[in-house]
Amino acid sequence: MDASPMLARIAQLLERHGLEAVLIGNAAAALQGAPVTTVDVDFLFRKTPANLKKLKAIASGLDAVILRPYYPVSGLFRIARDADGLQLDFMTVIDGIPSFEGLRKRATPMRFEDARLYVATLADIIRSKKAAGRARDLAVLPLLEKAFEQAQEAARHPQSPTRRSQERE
Repeated sequence: MDASPMLARIAQLLERHGLEAVLIGNAAAALQGAPVTTVDVDFLFRKTPANLKKLKAIASGLDAVILRPYYPVSGLFRIARDADGLQLDFMTVIDGIPSFEGLRKRATPMRFEDARLYVATLADIIRSKKAAGRARDLAVLPLLEKAFEQAQEAARHPQSPTRRSQERE
């Protein structure tokens, strides 16, 4: 399944409603070449009254609802749509990342159709998963670290023979 149309729709809604959010987690890692999968899409955002209003508008634009888990101190707002199982998690805090502002400054803007989506760096994703220390996060760390090393190598040697042969495939 190609998630590009869904990510384009989400990016369009984030821009239309002016909600600054950064894509994090495995979805962000997959966009950067890490061989990981996920069933939900995670974002970090600032929790303000204005942003909560924007989040409600985005949920409405997706014909979805906002759910709060039983543990509201987690700072998690889940946009869910029963029709197709869409699940977007908007978090106000994540392990290993001290501020939204810092994450946003380091994030990479990616275009999906006519909208931009900010995607956390692999370094920040790795840092967060290490800090969280959950078994499911630790399980993907070797894959993320390998993808990070490959990206750094490609950046250091953009025209290496291996890189050129991969581009031709």
